[in-house]
Amino acid sequence: MARNYELLLLETIENLGLVGDVVKVRPGFARNYLLPNGMAETPTTEKIEALKEARAIAEAQVAKQRADREALIARMSGISITLVRACNDQGILYGAVTQRDISDQLISDGYGVDMRAVRLNNPIRRVSTESVTIQFGRDLIAEITVIVKPDRIIELETPANTPSSNEPSADAQPSDEANAAASGEDKSDGKSAGKSGGKRRNKAAAAE
Repeated sequence: MARNYELLLLETIENLGLVGDVVKVRPGFARNYLLPNGMAETPTTEKIEALKEARAIAEAQVAKQRADREALIARMSGISITLVRACNDQGILYGAVTQRDISDQLISDGYGVDMRAVRLNNPIRRVSTESVTIQFGRDLIAEITVIVKPDRIIELETPANTPSSNEPSADAQPSDEANAAASGEDKSDGKSAGKSGGKRRNKAAAAE
């Protein structure tokens, strides 16, 4: 296994070090990126000394950047942003919401957040409300709410347990026609019974 290269950074490289820092990197990273682009070189005492002033300036810039980010994180804590997107009737977006979309909206709302600070595991693909992490470095973190709304009114589907309009309600009262029909049946039955009873009485009288 090849040993790491020890190099002197000639400029500040995020997640690696400040200008003037001596760092250890993998051979491939050194040969293919840092050295060809003039971003680092083999360290010597003279070169390290020559970069002291540049390193002090870089440290001051980093301190200011951190202070700005701390203030930004404090402002963003608990905020929500709203994105309006086209979607189908089921709420599925025609174009997913990405880190870039969230970053652009935050910048539009007055929060200077680079796309790389938006921690979104997967693009948002439907109308929904999501919790999204904004993170600078290891310890500057804020949770925001991203609300994705449709660009039009979506008709909600009728729930399965909702009675159909053709099905009578349990509280429904019988119609007038039903009452009349029921009354007619009762009356006809009464008349039939009366006629039968009258015939039987006439026959009994004749027999006497």
